[in-house]
Amino acid sequence: MLSVAAFVEGRYAQAFPSFGSERMGAPVMAFCRIDAKEIRLREPVLEPDAVIIQDPTLLHQVDLFKGLQEQGYILINSTRSFGELGLRDFTRGFSEFRLCHVPATEIAMKHVGRAVPNVPLLGAFAAVSGQIRIESIVAAIHEKFAPALARANVAAAAEAYAIVKATRETANA
Repeated sequence: MLSVAAFVEGRYAQAFPSFGSERMGAPVMAFCRIDAKEIRLREPVLEPDAVIIQDPTLLHQVDLFKGLQEQGYILINSTRSFGELGLRDFTRGFSEFRLCHVPATEIAMKHVGRAVPNVPLLGAFAAVSGQIRIESIVAAIHEKFAPALARANVAAAAEAYAIVKATRETANA
């Protein structure tokens, strides 16, 4: 859906999953490249600009931050802070404005009725990074879902966006 939002903005995008040789039910990583020019690269993303973690139980099982530079963004689906998640030492060099945790699963349950944190995380990503506009996320949601489900997902994305924006404004005050 992030790549569709990028297309809405007139940019090029490439989205692809990465499956290991693990058993069924193992963690899956997905990547999205966004650029103003055509993307010809077809290799895995080795140095991401952002990491979005849907399942915080993977934090200490898989090296989710490999290749991420200090100017990157980290967004985690959690009600707990980075310190509470045991990431204080790892994130020490990162700007606090590039770190974000949002209760995406709870937001999805509230609006969609299912534990699907992906859309709230996209709304939060728009707010924390500015790399994509919330209006583009909303357009992508309407393109993907039937009207009733689209309305629920738009509400979930908008709430996550508002939570992150409010947190950022409070921190700036």
